Amino acid sequence: MYYVIVNPASKSGQGCAIWNRLRQIFEEREIPYNVLFTKGTGHVTRAVAKLTAPDDSGRKKLPIKLIILGGDGTMNEALQGIHDFSKVLLGYIPTGSSNDLARDLQLPKDPAVILQTILEGKYVRSMDLGLLTYTDVSEESAMPGDIHASSQRFFAVSSGIGFDAAVCEEANSSRFKKLLNKLKLGKLTYLAVALRQLIAAKSVSCDIYLDDDKSPIHIKRFLFTAFMIHKYEGGGFRFCPMADAFDGKLDLCVVGSLPKPVILAALPTAYFGKHYMFSAISHYTAKKVAFHASHPLWVHTDGEVYKRSASITVSCLPQKIRLMM
Repeated sequence: MYYVIVNPASKSGQGCAIWNRLRQIFEEREIPYNVLFTKGTGHVTRAVAKLTAPDDSGRKKLPIKLIILGGDGTMNEALQGIHDFSKVLLGYIPTGSSNDLARDLQLPKDPAVILQTILEGKYVRSMDLGLLTYTDVSEESAMPGDIHASSQRFFAVSSGIGFDAAVCEEANSSRFKKLLNKLKLGKLTYLAVALRQLIAAKSVSCDIYLDDDKSPIHIKRFLFTAFMIHKYEGGGFRFCPMADAFDGKLDLCVVGSLPKPVILAALPTAYFGKHYMFSAISHYTAKKVAFHASHPLWVHTDGEVYKRSASITVSCLPQKIRLMM
């Protein structure tokens, strides 16, 4: 039995059409499946939590085979609901606007080809998983009623604090995003928001502790820090071109004090992974990172923004996810 979670709004509303095409493959091959269509924020997490909850009756056949048809955000929501990763096999069919996970895994463009590979069941890869822990939380929340939600969130691709998370938060709430997505111009939303956020950015300092180091990396004025499992973030920005999702480590892209005109010049170079030519942009690796800022900032996991925080811990959980691919 395969359990398929479909985000019908993904790919500018084409999620259902893509699923209808894939459904025929299940039926032609007489492969049993259950399908669930997402219904707003939190629905996927609740559904996956129910599906993967311990079952003493033994009626659930293990491992549970779960296929996500959606974007990086849909995958992120699914991760929050999994009770025991060792009992779940995950398949991913990207239909989002960013698809950074699929980009780094070099998945085929054709959803039917990806599904065929999943159903053949020849390859399972154990991939690293990120874990974000809020060690303090601002009263401001991007999600109504979410201020008392879990203090931890998993992420498959990346987490970030500062500028990149602020861009995600404003873009996700933008009333123009859906319209531009339908016109296949969704990236213009992020560009416009990024420019506005850059102009409005305030001076914030931070201390970063890598693993067991007692002495922090102090940055008097920083723009953002990205904690990467994979190479890409934000729809193709190669913030950590050296990242390896199977090495048990986080890769950090830390952007420090740069004049705003220089930042505008530096950001496009990140598409090619060439941004480290700028002296205030640094790369680090660690298994665990403690981050403390002078003011609460927006934090994202795989582009999903829930809270502001001035203090977070980010860890890499080695080989935690089992991917059918």
